[in-house]
Amino acid sequence: MYTERIAKVRKNLQVFKTDGMLIADGDNLKYLSGFSGGTGEGLLLIGPTQAALITDSRYEVELREQLETGIDLLITRDYYGVAMLAAQRFQIKDLGFEDTMPFRYFDILDETFEGTSADSDIMPIPELVEWVRQVKDETEIEALRHSNQVAIQAFQQLLKEVHVGMTEREVANRLDQIIKSLGATQASFETIVVSGTRGALPHGEASDKPLVAGEFITIDFGYFVDGYTSDITRTFVLGSATNEMKSAYDLLLAAKRAAVQKMRPGVTTGAVDQAARAIIEKAGYGTNFNHATGHGIGLAIHEGPVASQGGDERLEPGMLLTIEPGIYLADQFGIRVEDDVIVTKNGFENLTADLTDELVVVN
Repeated sequence: MYTERIAKVRKNLQVFKTDGMLIADGDNLKYLSGFSGGTGEGLLLIGPTQAALITDSRYEVELREQLETGIDLLITRDYYGVAMLAAQRFQIKDLGFEDTMPFRYFDILDETFEGTSADSDIMPIPELVEWVRQVKDETEIEALRHSNQVAIQAFQQLLKEVHVGMTEREVANRLDQIIKSLGATQASFETIVVSGTRGALPHGEASDKPLVAGEFITIDFGYFVDGYTSDITRTFVLGSATNEMKSAYDLLLAAKRAAVQKMRPGVTTGAVDQAARAIIEKAGYGTNFNHATGHGIGLAIHEGPVASQGGDERLEPGMLLTIEPGIYLADQFGIRVEDDVIVTKNGFENLTADLTDELVVVN
């Protein structure tokens, strides 16, 4: 699995006219080798035909058991020094590196890299591994399914417990307890719980505001399970909703469903965004939808592709988008509903389909 992913990166290095690449980002290391130490704990060197994972003795026993054949394990505290020696052994002429690398490490590369010829060079490569990561393989898709199922189960349990008088912070903390008891390891972002007029804050933090009957409550949460995250949003109401609230919710739901139905191979990310945005704009709420319709998730909470206005990237089987349109009315309320949707060969699979997107009224 990992050697196949490395091969995809190696193939695309030709576009940048390099025959090797140094990987330092923690998510990229995990994707390409299974190494989960994180950024700063190791390097992966990809050569024309070889690959080497460079880290220290803290991870040696674990990695010798799990590292795939075809990836050498080099144990040292001098990550960059050993990486440069390996680059010579791999006969790398021009070495690429992630363009997010801190300058101090670039400086080390610049001083120590010696390629196979006098005109050898190092060069930044923007988001190559991240681009490869956009298309999920079946192992990843199964992990994302599981992550969603755990999140759905946790949210359904939470709905049985929320009540008037609980604070937003108490709701967020209770969700954290429930989902971790079901196998999640950690949140992929600070859980958003906003109610009443605070719902108009798309990324509002949970506060000490008590829940009040007759108000919308929006919860946006994502948790890692088996290394992959979910990202789900639901808006519900305690007690009863006004006709205006119901009308706005129905409108948003239609927009979300239209974008989900647009998901299929060959469709542009901009077309997915427009499917939701057109419905919201036609109803006069265009300026109240002030963010992209969705983005990819996986090993990180924000990955490509991105479904935004004018996006021209074409969807492929295995790509995942969150579909999360919102309507935010200052000093009134906010609504957002979000599903995680995978592109399949003939259409899409909604990983969040088991969690109703209808307006839930909690009594």
